[in-house]
Amino acid sequence: MRRGAAVTSFQPRHIGTWGSDRSAMLARVGVGSLDELMEAALPAGLTREALDGLPGGRSEQDVLERLSDLAAKNTVRISMIGQGYYDTVTPAVIRRNILENPSWYTAYTPYQPEISQGRLEALVNFQTMVSDLTGMDIANSSMLDEATAVAEAMLLACRVARSRTRVLIAEDVFDATRAVVETRAGALGIELTESDFSQIDDDVAAVILQYPGASGHLPELSELEAITARAHASGALVVVAADLLSLSLLASPGSWGADLVAGSTQRFGVPMAGGGPHAGYLAVKDAHKRQLPGRLVGVSKDADGAVAYRLALQTREQHIRREKATSNICTAQVLLAVMASTYAVYHGPDGLRRIAERVHDHAVSLAERLARAGVPVTSTSFFDTVELEIPDGADRALRHLLAENITGWRVDESTIRLSCDEKTTGEVIDRVVRALEASGTEADKTGIDAGFPSSLERRDDYLTHPTFHRYRTETLLMRYLKALADKDYALDRGMIPLGSCTMKLNSAIEMSPITWPGFAFIHPFAPATDRLGYLELIEDLETWLAAVTCYDAVSLQPNAGSQGELAGLLAIRGYHRSRGDTERTVCLIPASAHGTNAASAVLAGFRVVVVGTGPDGSVSLTDLDAKISEYEDQLGAIMITYPSTHGIYEDSVGEVCARVHAAGGQVYIDGANLNALVGVARPGDFGGDVSHLNLHKTFAIPHGGGGPGVGPVAAQSHLVPFLPSHPMTDNSVIGSASAITPGAGAVSQAPYGSAGILPISYAYILLMGGEGLMTATQSAVLAANYVAAKVDKVLPVLYRGPGGLVGHECIIDLRPLREETGITVDDVAKRLIDYGFHAPTMSFPVAGTLMIEPTESEDLGEIDRLCDALLKIHDEARSVYEGTWPQDDNPLVNAPHTAASALVGEWSHPYSRAVAVYPALAEDVLDDPAQLAAAAAGKYWPPVRRIDGPFGDRNLVCSCPPIESCR
Repeated sequence: MRRGAAVTSFQPRHIGTWGSDRSAMLARVGVGSLDELMEAALPAGLTREALDGLPGGRSEQDVLERLSDLAAKNTVRISMIGQGYYDTVTPAVIRRNILENPSWYTAYTPYQPEISQGRLEALVNFQTMVSDLTGMDIANSSMLDEATAVAEAMLLACRVARSRTRVLIAEDVFDATRAVVETRAGALGIELTESDFSQIDDDVAAVILQYPGASGHLPELSELEAITARAHASGALVVVAADLLSLSLLASPGSWGADLVAGSTQRFGVPMAGGGPHAGYLAVKDAHKRQLPGRLVGVSKDADGAVAYRLALQTREQHIRREKATSNICTAQVLLAVMASTYAVYHGPDGLRRIAERVHDHAVSLAERLARAGVPVTSTSFFDTVELEIPDGADRALRHLLAENITGWRVDESTIRLSCDEKTTGEVIDRVVRALEASGTEADKTGIDAGFPSSLERRDDYLTHPTFHRYRTETLLMRYLKALADKDYALDRGMIPLGSCTMKLNSAIEMSPITWPGFAFIHPFAPATDRLGYLELIEDLETWLAAVTCYDAVSLQPNAGSQGELAGLLAIRGYHRSRGDTERTVCLIPASAHGTNAASAVLAGFRVVVVGTGPDGSVSLTDLDAKISEYEDQLGAIMITYPSTHGIYEDSVGEVCARVHAAGGQVYIDGANLNALVGVARPGDFGGDVSHLNLHKTFAIPHGGGGPGVGPVAAQSHLVPFLPSHPMTDNSVIGSASAITPGAGAVSQAPYGSAGILPISYAYILLMGGEGLMTATQSAVLAANYVAAKVDKVLPVLYRGPGGLVGHECIIDLRPLREETGITVDDVAKRLIDYGFHAPTMSFPVAGTLMIEPTESEDLGEIDRLCDALLKIHDEARSVYEGTWPQDDNPLVNAPHTAASALVGEWSHPYSRAVAVYPALAEDVLDDPAQLAAAAAGKYWPPVRRIDGPFGDRNLVCSCPPIESCR
């Protein structure tokens, strides 16, 4: 930090290295200060200080008061808006033990399955819950929101249909879903047509229905079966957007022939939160399981034959398939999927049915009482939503509802809809009737028979697995959640040094506001006057993020980094098209780029052309020139990550941008590594036209075991008109789908994406202030260079940038170790578990390497512990090479070691039990009971041994295994 700059009370809480520890690290790296470090590491021409427009740091109490003021500006009402978002009751045991528990929210994506068994089991519960309720064979875990899930289902259907590019969509689909589907279809040239499905031609790939409809309407079963039969006869797939709670009462889509079912699990105990985050779902028939996008958890076995969970079908992952990937979904809303599945575990099938029956009964009561009051009810077949014709005008009726503190949904000038939910009570129904009975007329008073057709009643069982029946008391559920959390490794146990993922502190003070009613209980389509606090927070955050990046505008709509990529690329395509440059459809992507880059480019309608990298990992200017020359008239964009995916500040970044601009292309700078830039350099300064930012990396939103995420997109002024838009951005006074913002279209279901977690980043920026953010960046770069300096002589650092330094992460090369000893990068990663660590990023971007990112939040003791573990593992590998241990029986190839493997039965290995499970202890203290007791006190025990991934893919099981197999 610059001399004289104020240090807020929070900065030393967030940044792990200060005082003598920082001095020792600087000395090891060979520089005298943080400023000197950045002067040496950054290329000439990049700024060393970029703080303009950022706020000053504030105290923790000040920040809490500011957020409290913002929450108070949001008006919490009884929401009957519906349209995909419903009030729900989050059981306190779930809120406290999952949402507010760092053991759950600070975990990373389960790429190391041996230390992710708890959340993987919870996700298998999620998949079972979804497949049971939808009547489908298999479900993923999970999607970003309902609209995105439906769009992904549409794309899956088009892949299956191959040459067909027409999709029919029902009129009675949620407006937000239609908007996202239109955006995704338009980018790929898919023709989307509204239809009643009376005729389905042979060129149709899919039909999309809403069940129940956006109006609430439910048709007879025979009508649904007829549509399905016509679709199948023409070779089209049937996509159904289904309300999961309603399926505890209604016939499952699978029972009447649906091929793909998509939707949201929001009403399973996850607050509306201004629009998100919520876990979407996508379930399919068995025939389509290998086309299924998103994450899929499978059941496999470990080295001892025990049941073990892991991510299945990894060949679908973007980092492997790149431009051949079928989806760019990366962040998967895991934390919210865990909440939703646990809601089902807690309530069980009977509890879900009781909740659904209560919701439906209130809707029926509402319809019948309003009809008797003379208010025309336009649909009498529904689950939870009643549509009304208001003779004296919709706006007047909604104003009367507002007087009762109730919000509804305006369809047009004479039509409104009211949706009941888990929080609806008889007293609420009384207030609605009191507000609307004046709109009735004597002539319209009538009795009605409301409900839904008996043909649609569900007759098959669901959630039959014992997991959904055994945790009825809070005591049992609390212990179950504790048992699951104990199986996992999260930041509350120790360092997660994952390169490119920035596993920094997610502080309690930043997290605390997200459960406040003023943020958690707000409907995203509520009147704008009810969302003033959110709108002010969003405006501030957009301003600060624009200042950080030196762009002109920011959209917070994308609810994942991958969706931010897509939005940025759609903006570039929109810009070119607006200028008549329709042929500029080539996107250059360096060979080292993140896997989602290529997938996002394809989904935005670009053709990917790979640019080679030089020996130092930077973009090859020679190959860049060759590709520009070859594709000059078609060049639309280049996507680069800065600092590069190889962890260095490339000297040539300005030259790369200039050459692409000169050829008529636009520059997309991936913000995944922004933690190395905040406060010291800005993408907009060195040539970027558009970037996405990962708030779940750089700006302290937790990874949540694989989601939530927020991926805002920032752009220069010429691209601003092409940033995401949304049909419900400003709902005027009452709420309407008519206020459409010009732009590229919607990429998320809610106007501001996962608005409910934006207070986390807002608090982080205010707590740190511009100076603190800069110091955090410098400290992260120092930590990475300290690791590089400490391990390099034994485990070589693969790439270095200016001054022989790395950025905020470094790649260590294990290929020489494998060539010499036979020990693989997998062996090293699994052995690190025995040392009490989550492994760094494996084999990305270079096979056979580990990419390490310590972040600014770790203290010197923890960083040293990691370095010492890596150096000792190297020595263990040397012991294999020297013949001390056999190649096929040593602590590395057998890692990780569970308590059972070390303590039960005869020990036949050529190394001791203590070496297996307490590898950090020196040989001369392994027989010391006091030393062993101290080590045991903090020991992390993996629940399973090394997992057999290929076995799981050959024998794909993605729902709860039979109980007898778990014994």
